[in-house]
Amino acid sequence: MTPQDYVQQKAAASGSSFYYAFLFLPPERRTAITAFYAFCREVDDVVDEVTDPGVAQTKLAWWRREVAQAFAGEKNHPVMQALMPHTAAFGIEARHLLAVIDGCQMDLDQNRYLDFANLQQYCHLVAGVVGEVAASIFGQTQAQTTAYAHRLGLAFQLTNIIRDVGEDAARGRIYLPVNELQRFDVKAHELIKRGAAPGMDTADFRRRFLALMRFQCERALATYDEALALLPEADRRAQKPGLMMASIYRTLLREIAADPLLVLTQRVSLTPLRKFWLAWKVQALGRL
Repeated sequence: MTPQDYVQQKAAASGSSFYYAFLFLPPERRTAITAFYAFCREVDDVVDEVTDPGVAQTKLAWWRREVAQAFAGEKNHPVMQALMPHTAAFGIEARHLLAVIDGCQMDLDQNRYLDFANLQQYCHLVAGVVGEVAASIFGQTQAQTTAYAHRLGLAFQLTNIIRDVGEDAARGRIYLPVNELQRFDVKAHELIKRGAAPGMDTADFRRRFLALMRFQCERALATYDEALALLPEADRRAQKPGLMMASIYRTLLREIAADPLLVLTQRVSLTPLRKFWLAWKVQALGRL
């Protein structure tokens, strides 16, 4: 298997909405973003799939060395072999890849975030920096597009956090800020148990949880609006892949907002056909 085949399989196997946006890119840009996305998946999988924290720490340390060695001319992993030929053309630097690793390191070091500012720092590393690199690969020409990319990355990550509230809590991770849980009187143990404790008022829990999640959804939807307002008109055509992802993710978020209780019991998702349709509509009609 060639490095290119490896990253293609890694990206396709994830089933991510991002993959559908890549399909519409010219070959060189599609190859570059696929390799970069595969790198992000590899690092993220260390945290999501490795149950022993010590092993996960060791693997992240290995990836840090691999990045340093790759930029020094020694590429070992197929992901780095596929990615490195594109770094100069698209302005991808070691600091970008290391920032993604730093974000995954945060997942190992903490499982609570005191406030939204604290959460935003995490989102900056795992999503904002990713958005910055993606915007460059897509064909950024305006400096202002970087601000758009970071804001859109935040919107994507907030959507992921909202979608995965139940799954993350089952792993002992709660990304919703502690002060916001306190504001809406939702307890961490209720999220972990995915509902009211035995003998407690279920209707009361639902009322409190719905208020919390409506607040989260409204902020995330507003973040999409803020991101789109930052995109310079001169880069709108080049940044269509990001707009495709925004259309898919915002549609998903709106479905969750219609019934937030779903996130406690299932992973809300769109069908592959619907994702492709939303992406195609942006490509063909130029609107979300």
